[in-house]
Amino acid sequence: MTSELHAAPRQSLIHRPQLDTPLVLSLVVPVYNEAETVALFVERVEQVFADPDAVRVEYVFVNDGSEDETLDILLLLQRRIARIRIVDLSRNFGKEAALSAGLRCATGQVVVPIDVDLQDPPELIPTMVKRWREGYDVVLGHRIDRASDSWAKRASANWFYRIHNKIADPAIPENVGDFRLMDRQVVDALNDLPESRRFMKGLFAWVGFRTTHIDYSRPERVAGTSKFNGWRLWNFALEGITSFSTDPLKIWTYLGIAVSLSAFLFAILIVLKVVLFGIDVPGYASLMVAVTFLGGLQLIGIGVLGEYLGRTYLESKRRPVYLVRRIYEAED
Repeated sequence: MTSELHAAPRQSLIHRPQLDTPLVLSLVVPVYNEAETVALFVERVEQVFADPDAVRVEYVFVNDGSEDETLDILLLLQRRIARIRIVDLSRNFGKEAALSAGLRCATGQVVVPIDVDLQDPPELIPTMVKRWREGYDVVLGHRIDRASDSWAKRASANWFYRIHNKIADPAIPENVGDFRLMDRQVVDALNDLPESRRFMKGLFAWVGFRTTHIDYSRPERVAGTSKFNGWRLWNFALEGITSFSTDPLKIWTYLGIAVSLSAFLFAILIVLKVVLFGIDVPGYASLMVAVTFLGGLQLIGIGVLGEYLGRTYLESKRRPVYLVRRIYEAED
């Protein structure tokens, strides 16, 4: 069940005319050990876009180092559907890198990153195309119901959006994943960004352009299991916050001032007790608490600095985001 919601733009949009030739729409689909789902995904998309004279779908599957039969199944599907392109990466580089590779290889006038597990319904894409024809450059898929996710995943996602949007700029739309339609101009802008440590949700928000969204309820996976565990989600959140905000570094400046001020006030209190009342404060327990507390703060602060320094170090190497082993075209 879906509903549409798009705010009126600040200025009138230029409607894109209907083309004499079919609109070329590229689906960018990162896959990692998704042998159970790729055929189901293609079948569903083919049902949605049964009329090739209206929209011509280009599939860009990015095989992110799969260890199962995903690549073999994709090659079999390519024999039947010539519009399938397969970008086979040399190893598992992660979803952000795979997504970057797919955007680089997509040739369509509009591009839609989408998960192969069908939790992002392909049936929404024609509505996205309609919004694009109205003049919007980006059409987001906004999740209004995440009942298919676990409680822990929903809670952690909510906290991440709140913290990130409080300290980072630009803000990331809440409950919006990678599923969106983007005009060719937007994709070209993303491809021009030079960084190798890529947090795609942040980059999508950073480039801007005229944006609207449609609401949908996210269903369960059709098959297989999610490749994101708690540890990977935690690292993903750290990547997002440190990529678009320096506030964690500023926090330690203010925390250091607060701790120093507290220590100064406590020292004055001790002096007053000794001078006025002749009370000597036993030192061992308070000293150990102070040492361990300040030591812990220092280690955490060093850890925060390390996160930024490590990312700067990796970025300075200028290694490519991914390496392509081979691109399989239909005629291969």
